[in-house]
Amino acid sequence: MEEDIQLVLDIAEEKMGKAITYLKEELSKLRAGKANPQMLDGINVDYYGNSTPLYQVSNINTPDPRTIVVQPWEKNMLSPIEKAIQQANLGFNPVNNGEMLRIVVPALTEERRRILVKQVKAEGENARVSIRNARRDANDELRKMQKEGVPEDIVKIAEQDVQKLTDSYSEKVDVLLQKKEDDVMTI
Repeated sequence: MEEDIQLVLDIAEEKMGKAITYLKEELSKLRAGKANPQMLDGINVDYYGNSTPLYQVSNINTPDPRTIVVQPWEKNMLSPIEKAIQQANLGFNPVNNGEMLRIVVPALTEERRRILVKQVKAEGENARVSIRNARRDANDELRKMQKEGVPEDIVKIAEQDVQKLTDSYSEKVDVLLQKKEDDVMTI
């Protein structure tokens, strides 16, 4: 019986941890004016008929804070990579010099910064919803266990533990959001 309750708590914590991990990944994709190879994550290139992630067909570097350099391992991949970056709708215009692509990351305007902050807050709200869903699922499972004969006081204690987990992970979301918001708004 105790193991079942601990299992419910562990599953809830795992789901909440995944929400935080996903939030970190999404926030890393939002650019804050500094060049970062992760900005190109999620871009797939047509590589001999297969949709392949960009990082698997090229080397991606940031030689300075405003530039991303994409150097494909095969020169014939320059054009497909250039098209994929343009179609990704990231606001980048790669420059092809015949050997590599150079992407100059433009400085952010005040308006663009505010739009990014809204995106950051939206991602944070998505993470909070995922955390609350994990809490709801755990509490539903605990109530089911109570109907099956688990004492009410044990279930109440477990629900309090679930709420503590929820509060803890919500605080982590707040910290990540504040950090990213400060990063975006810093000129």
